[in-house]
Amino acid sequence: MILDDLGEQHMKTGELILYTSADSVFQIAAHKDVVPLEELYRVCRIARKHCDDYRIGRIIARPFVGEPGSFQRTYERQDFARPPHSPTMLDIAQENGVPTYGIGKIEDLFTGRGLDGAVHTEGDADGLQHTLRMIDEMDGGLIMVNLVDLDMVYGHRENPEGYAVGLGVIDGFLPDLTAALGANDVMMFVADHGNDPTDGSTDHTREYVPLLVAGLNAAGVDLGIRATYADVAATICDGFGIPAPSAGKSFLEDIT
Repeated sequence: MILDDLGEQHMKTGELILYTSADSVFQIAAHKDVVPLEELYRVCRIARKHCDDYRIGRIIARPFVGEPGSFQRTYERQDFARPPHSPTMLDIAQENGVPTYGIGKIEDLFTGRGLDGAVHTEGDADGLQHTLRMIDEMDGGLIMVNLVDLDMVYGHRENPEGYAVGLGVIDGFLPDLTAALGANDVMMFVADHGNDPTDGSTDHTREYVPLLVAGLNAAGVDLGIRATYADVAATICDGFGIPAPSAGKSFLEDIT
């Protein structure tokens, strides 16, 4: 882990830890006792401007705490992303009067676009609690949630035991989540990439990712292997009766 390799040197010198990975991100890490949080964010905003020419998708602020040998990232991570290059599902929903709400790092990933409200979270249990709250509070609309622990806390750290615990946290919320759905509500669990915690690498992996749908008549329906992740957005827009982004094919008919 990069913090184990360079964290002690950073604490002695104050030099920022800069690193990247196989995906289009540039990450800047700093110990909170060495670099104040707002200073780290300021540096990342500067890096965002310089990285635009290279079409780097995100600059990620990675604050951490602890002592050498036991460094821990905090949930004060922030993503400074390039704006989406075309209208997204969130943009289209908002433009057509569908209330939208982001939970987790959704606001960061979409640079605040297409959202009527948003909240950052401290782990998956916190994100799922916010999800239950918003299902109860919103009178219809679109809630988009990012659960980060399986990726950030366990997958990249090659921790299969922790990964199992993280899956259990999500699984424990499913009864309450499904019970909260109304007659016309749909809930989808998807992933945007793999993150096998046993493959010997800290990078994202390329296995097929899940698409689990609850609500309407989805129970027992085999949606098959989809051609593109964009099918999710196309289905959501179809359900709201609004135009869909240019990519993707709706599977709404399969679950109604």
